[in-house]
Amino acid sequence: MTYRLFIDDIRDPSSPDCVIARDSATAIAIIEAKGCPAEISFDHDLGGADTAMPVVKRLIELDLDAAGTYIPSHFHFNVHSANPVGRENIRALLAQYLIVRQAGNG
Repeated sequence: MTYRLFIDDIRDPSSPDCVIARDSATAIAIIEAKGCPAEISFDHDLGGADTAMPVVKRLIELDLDAAGTYIPSHFHFNVHSANPVGRENIRALLAQYLIVRQAGNG
């Protein structure tokens, strides 16, 4: 099943067909139950001390556990966070992982 995941504690997605997670625990539960989405849109700050970084780390763990087959080759992500440091942290970690994974498969 292909789906799109929108992670944000306040905003709603512009597209009505996204699955919405308001906190990192819910986002992790969704990806563990439904598999990796085709696309994720991340907010960094999810209220209080919660951030989307645990989601990124869990996604990478699931992919490593599946020998690089959990995150599909057509996977796309973006970071819509207003927090510039948080935005770059998410982007850098996930983008770098995907580059390294691709290099290992090539």
